Amino acid sequence: MMAAGGRHDPLFDQVRGVIVQTLDLPGPKQRFTPDSGLFGEIPELDSMGVVLLLTALEDRFDIQLSDDEIDAEWFATFGSVTEFIRPRVDKAE
Repeated sequence: MMAAGGRHDPLFDQVRGVIVQTLDLPGPKQRFTPDSGLFGEIPELDSMGVVLLLTALEDRFDIQLSDDEIDAEWFATFGSVTEFIRPRVDKAE
């Protein structure tokens, strides 16, 4: 993913890696772009997959996600997960 100004976005790469590894998605992780769909498009993201993914994101980025923050909309795409995580990671640093 390109950050503002056309730069590479390392956070997207990290989030994508967590998603691919946690859900055990086939193929190279580079095939998933910020616009690649998640919820409703990837069968591995069922209710148990959501719990596993939330836990993996919390562990990887050393953040806490409260239940009232969680919304199906932020699971729409790889990019939406990244943008949901971004302010929490920035705050943790």
